[in-house]
Amino acid sequence: MSATQIPFPDRETVSQKLASLSGEDQSYLELLFQNPGQDDNFLEGLHLFLDRQSEAKFLNSLKLEKTGEWVGTQAPDRLQIRLAEVGRSSQHPAFAAFREGLTRSGGMERAFPKAPV
Repeated sequence: MSATQIPFPDRETVSQKLASLSGEDQSYLELLFQNPGQDDNFLEGLHLFLDRQSEAKFLNSLKLEKTGEWVGTQAPDRLQIRLAEVGRSSQHPAFAAFREGLTRSGGMERAFPKAPV
């Protein structure tokens, strides 16, 4: 065994799951959301996914919006602020499309409802 441990899941795996987002991949990602210890691995994979999308020759903004909406809907409340930070971390249209989907999902409003004044 090596002295350095590779985190499970690695960011490559999370990035691939987000890129395809099939039914099996959605189930896999939902399992990650259940374990708070996997939050950093998920967010690193999300960054890698968005970085790859921003470097792609063709920007599929509709897919990025749907991915953002799905992630915002499925992610637990504890991740909503960090997801918003990821969406705002770049001005690239790929990040903007993801951020639009996050906003449409209403995850932040569910996690932090407005106080009645």
